[in-house]
Amino acid sequence: MSDNGRVSRSSTAALRPRLPSPLADVDDDRFARHGVRLLLKRDDLIHPDLIGNKWRKLAPNLAAAQGRALVTFGGAYSNHLRATAAAGRLLGVPTLGIVRGHELADRPLNPSLTRCTADGMRLHFIDRSTYREKGDPAVLAALLDAASAADSFVVPEGGSNALAVRGCAELGRELQDHADVVGLACGTGGTLAGLAAGLSPGQRAIGVSVLKGDFLTADVRALQEEAFGGPRGDWRVEERFHFGGYARVPAELAAFADDFEQRHGLPVERLYVAKMLYALVALTEAGAFAPDTTLAAVISGAPFEDAQSSTSR
Repeated sequence: MSDNGRVSRSSTAALRPRLPSPLADVDDDRFARHGVRLLLKRDDLIHPDLIGNKWRKLAPNLAAAQGRALVTFGGAYSNHLRATAAAGRLLGVPTLGIVRGHELADRPLNPSLTRCTADGMRLHFIDRSTYREKGDPAVLAALLDAASAADSFVVPEGGSNALAVRGCAELGRELQDHADVVGLACGTGGTLAGLAAGLSPGQRAIGVSVLKGDFLTADVRALQEEAFGGPRGDWRVEERFHFGGYARVPAELAAFADDFEQRHGLPVERLYVAKMLYALVALTEAGAFAPDTTLAAVISGAPFEDAQSSTSR
């Protein structure tokens, strides 16, 4: 990988990403009547298996791993685990997923973890208290030793580390001169940290947290410090649209996503993308954006079933 954080073409050529991802102008009266132009940044079309920000965060880590086996972390429905498993299959690299929830080891695998194993990922289940301590070097070393993965390349939960943040800066560069405000969904904050760094002066980013809690702003700041040595760009975290927490999709949110799909023919991923789009509609209707604002919404993923149906296995 080069010094500016871009991934060398040779290291990921086998994955054949579609970059830059398309930018589509959409007509939506909920924005238009407030004088706001809506663009959709279709990162969901980058790659059928490494969708959206999963590509942008994993690619720099894959380059740094230089063919070593990969170890990463996630819950039972982790998009990141599936993307890492798919990358391992495509590149011929062994993968290990350390999964939160020791009780899951004795249960049938859900469709998400089944996809991981079909792509060759070995799963190692651990209890939730140990999982929370995985950032401790001694705990991590013990976990890797127990899973016979001591020499593997470790990618953190959600893929968010300095490498990933620098990789996500390319998303911001792709949006330079195209939008005044960029909205995206946030889980671990790595994409927001990089996106904001890649935008031009005068542009700003809004990260819509899909998790309950007020920790994400500090996490994004820490990621920028690790990646760039200090803060970058104009950004903020919007914490009011998590709908009760991660993986919570109440009827109101599901109905909104159904309506957006019907309006625009776009399959809407519920856990991240739907919350971000809902937030942008609500903020627009509340007057958060001045007339003549161009607003770009990052479509960072696709519903799992759509990803499955679009990919030959």
